[in-house]
Amino acid sequence: MRVRSRTAYGFLAPYLLIFAGFWIWPILYSFYLSFLSTRIQPWTFNPTINWGRLVIDPAFANALKNTLIILVIQVPVMIALATLLAVLLNSHLLRARGIMRFAFFAPVVVGEVAYAAVFRLMFNTDFGVVNKIIGVVGIPPVSWFSNPTAAMALIIMAVTWRWVGYNAIIILSGLQTIPEDVYEAATLDKVSKTKQFFFITLPLLKPIILVCVVLSVIGTMQLFAEPFLITNRGGPGGATETLGLFLYRQGFTVLNFGYASAVAYTIAALAVIISVLNLWLGRDPK
Repeated sequence: MRVRSRTAYGFLAPYLLIFAGFWIWPILYSFYLSFLSTRIQPWTFNPTINWGRLVIDPAFANALKNTLIILVIQVPVMIALATLLAVLLNSHLLRARGIMRFAFFAPVVVGEVAYAAVFRLMFNTDFGVVNKIIGVVGIPPVSWFSNPTAAMALIIMAVTWRWVGYNAIIILSGLQTIPEDVYEAATLDKVSKTKQFFFITLPLLKPIILVCVVLSVIGTMQLFAEPFLITNRGGPGGATETLGLFLYRQGFTVLNFGYASAVAYTIAALAVIISVLNLWLGRDPK
């Protein structure tokens, strides 16, 4: 038995070494960096310089505020839309369901640069199709990239468009595990479709929806591509700068690796806290 175990670990050794070298070691080393002053040479140990700065840094506070705004608005809207979309995709009245499911999942596989370029063209103030459409109903053109509120709304719409189909497919997999007998019994008892949705479908989908919420929270806390590519590095004036973008700027623009490491661990801690809070609120009462 021991020989077989040693053989198994021998085959696993290359992967374990790569995992330790490219995953575990960077995590541990970045934690060590968060206690160093990396703006001076040589780097010196100073436990308070980075962690203390988090408390008083207005730029970090702004990035945290923007991230929480996106989290509070975008995640509930996206999960609600994904749930409704999953119900529609699960309907027996829908033709070509396979093609429709792929169509809504497709945004996930589209390159971030490509879809960001499309959004920049669509929402261009002067010749974008969105302003032309709203102009038809008498609404003046919106400065999507220079107005802070409009820029934040653009980021929320872009993230929702990209990920709503992904979450819908996950929720759809949960829908398909619900026995048809439950709905047949409810129909025989003359329960309306609306009540079936709220009192049968949603309660049975609760664990799947919680998974989607946790994944969405983690993704939002790391949000980087959309504010970097669509609103030109968190513009206007930092109005859409997220924690992920702030971390990138500190680490690879300012080259303050110690502070960037502290920000990274703060993002991870916030993601864990918010995710655990969601799981606690969504737990089944005993």
